[in-house]
Amino acid sequence: MTGAILVAGTCSDAGKSLVTAGICRWLHRQGVSVAPFKAQNMALNSVVAPDGAEIGRAQVVQAAAAGVPAEAAMNPVLIKPSGERHSQVIVNGKPFADADARSYRSLKHELRGAVADALASLRARFDVVVCEGAGSPAEINLRAGDLANMGLARAADLPVLVVGDIDRGGVFASFHGTLALLEPADQAHVAGFLINKFRGDQSILQPGIDQLHELTGRPTLGVLPYLDDLWMDVEDSLSLDHRPEVPAAPGDDTLEVAVVRLRWMSNFTDADALSAEPGVRVRFTRSAADIARADLVIVPGTKATVEDLARLRADGLDEALRRRAATGDPILGVCGGYQLLGERIDDDVESKRGAVDGLGLLPVTTTFAAEKVLTRPAASCDWLRGTPVSGYEIRHGRPVRHGGEPLFGADEGCRVGWTLGTSWHGALEGDAFRRALLHRVAAHRGRYFSGGTAAFADVREQRLDRLGDLIEQHADTAALRALIEDGAPTDLPTLATALEAPCSA
Repeated sequence: MTGAILVAGTCSDAGKSLVTAGICRWLHRQGVSVAPFKAQNMALNSVVAPDGAEIGRAQVVQAAAAGVPAEAAMNPVLIKPSGERHSQVIVNGKPFADADARSYRSLKHELRGAVADALASLRARFDVVVCEGAGSPAEINLRAGDLANMGLARAADLPVLVVGDIDRGGVFASFHGTLALLEPADQAHVAGFLINKFRGDQSILQPGIDQLHELTGRPTLGVLPYLDDLWMDVEDSLSLDHRPEVPAAPGDDTLEVAVVRLRWMSNFTDADALSAEPGVRVRFTRSAADIARADLVIVPGTKATVEDLARLRADGLDEALRRRAATGDPILGVCGGYQLLGERIDDDVESKRGAVDGLGLLPVTTTFAAEKVLTRPAASCDWLRGTPVSGYEIRHGRPVRHGGEPLFGADEGCRVGWTLGTSWHGALEGDAFRRALLHRVAAHRGRYFSGGTAAFADVREQRLDRLGDLIEQHADTAALRALIEDGAPTDLPTLATALEAPCSA
């Protein structure tokens, strides 16, 4: 089996990432050599891949679903917003440029070659490549420079499967409207639809599926059910309020974890492993009351440290954190969150605002440098009896500790009492460190907490298997296989669009 397919969506968070991962896992279980690909990704959740490249988190998860190491070619262009109007553009895993929306358009001709080369490399080394689109293919204002949707489908001659979220309502109109807004040459690549998050009796849905086929000439290749406890590492904050919870063991208390919901927070997937622990409830919040009553507060990473620091002050959350630190209740700052807990930030790189006072909760000063740190370090946590810990670093900031104690190893991070900070993302994914920290928090807060026993890596594998099950059990896999191998049918009808019709008075 050889070929490729593009999974597009009617909107952001329709389920493209989930379906792409599910197809990768289904094919992997069939013994097919498969790789994921997303030409252009706008996300604040990223990971350092084994080859040292920074790529989107979703592609790392999809690579795991495919059973292969993640690499730069799987996400050749990553856009990380660093404020209201500016973003960092990362190409082949390394910083390439800083741009606003207008100047990014002028970069696209330079990026098109990188996208084509990355996809060609994957197709040469894997039997199948499952590509994920970005946003919606019907964003007609962006079509001229499109790299990830119909522009990619046309350039690489890919069949396109469009995913729609029926839980939001209007899924048939979304499918029809998406197709109708595309120019005829783009429509020729759209080969079918896939409905996501359906609840209830599918026989009630069938008349709509049949009529959609009559109207568009395209089949619906599956209806995926809504599953409350389905979860995949997300890159879109739209999904943050729908995290599954694992009930506490009998006799255990529930540990409340409050993650400060920063405007530009990045790698908020650091909290995913906490959500998988029995009896740990994770809440993303901007409430001072939540910060006060939580057992553990996490200040996550951010791509706009200075801007998020200003927003914390404007909302009074800086005082909530200060009160919490003064009472000795646990706070953990990660990467940008660690930096803003310090005394001073000197930033001539991201915000270009120079020296700014931090919250002063840790004796740390941070200076931003143009070169980004991209590493996968490991050490031990002496404060937690030598517990091993590892993670990855993605940062321009260079924190320097001039007091307190290191959190990891000889000189990583900082600890003053129960105020903790580290530059390492992913540390909480380590089972030993996560559970040692939670047990210490529980003892400090007077809670009874036994913790889980399952390895988080196994939990992730189970989630990926469930995604593979969704595709295998609820999608027309024979039709999917045919699309991947043979491409879109050549006799698909073209829908007339209002864009082609003359204006009438």
